[in-house]
Amino acid sequence: MTASRSGIDQPAVLNWGRDRLRDLPWRAVRDPWRILISEVMSQQTTISRVVERWRICVATYPTPADLAAAPLGDLLRLWEGLGYPRRARNLHAAAGVIASEHEGQVPDDLNALLALPGVGPYTARAVLAFAFERDVGVVDANTSRVLARVTGQRLGPLQAQVLADQWVPTGEGWAWNQILMDLGNALCRPVPRCEQCPIATECAWHHSGHRAPDPATGSAGVSKPQARFEGSLRQRRGQVLKQVARTEMTRSELGVDDQVIDSLIADGLLSEDQGLLRLPGR
Repeated sequence: MTASRSGIDQPAVLNWGRDRLRDLPWRAVRDPWRILISEVMSQQTTISRVVERWRICVATYPTPADLAAAPLGDLLRLWEGLGYPRRARNLHAAAGVIASEHEGQVPDDLNALLALPGVGPYTARAVLAFAFERDVGVVDANTSRVLARVTGQRLGPLQAQVLADQWVPTGEGWAWNQILMDLGNALCRPVPRCEQCPIATECAWHHSGHRAPDPATGSAGVSKPQARFEGSLRQRRGQVLKQVARTEMTRSELGVDDQVIDSLIADGLLSEDQGLLRLPGR
C-alpha cells in the first residue's frame, strides 16, 4: 500500500486503528437501512445513548417500508431522550421516499441519497462508505479536526471533502473512515493527545507547537459547540413531546408558552384537534 496523494501515512493509521475500533453494533452490519438509522440517530447525540434505541428501532422497523407504514408518533416515542426530534420526522419521511421511489431499497448513489429528507453530505457519504464500502471520505467533527491539524489550516467544507476523499486508501473506505473517526475521537480531541498519535510526525499543527489559533476550530463547518441546553427552546420542546407522548393534553394543561407548541406543530411533530394536542398519527 502506498501513501495517498496527500502524503498521509495510510498504513500507520490503519495499523493503529484496526484493533482499537469501538465496539458499536452497527459496525457489524452492512445493511444500508440499519446504517442510515445509526447515522441519523448519532447526529449530535452521545453514542452511549444511541446503542439501545438503535437496536429497538431496527427490530421494530427492519425495512424502510415498515417505518413508512407506521405513524410518526410511534417513532417519536421511540426517539424520546435522543433529542432533535426533527431527525425522527426526517427519517420517517425518508423511509416513505425509499419505499415509494426506490422499491424499498436505500439507494447507493450519492445524489439519490442527498435527495432523501434530512440526508446531508455527511450522512450520504457515511451510508456509501459504511454500507456499500465505497472509497469516499466521511467528514464529521472528529475527522475534520484531523484534516485541519495535519494540513495546518482551517478548511472549508469543500476543501475538507476533497482532502478526505484523497486520503482514502483504495479498497479501504469502510476501515479508513471508521478508524479516522476513532482517531479523532480518542486522540485528536479538542485537547489533543499527540504523543500517542500515529501521524503526529506529519501534522503541521503539532510541528508548530500548537500555535494559536487551532486550525480545527470551525473547520469544515462541523466543529461548532452546541448552544446551551438548559432553559432553551430545544429543552422545552422535548419536555412537551414527552408529556404529550403519554396522553393527549390541552395547551393550558401543558402550561408552556404558545411559541413552544406552535413550533412543534409547524415542524409536524404535534397535531392539535378540538383543543387537544397529540403526536402525529395517533
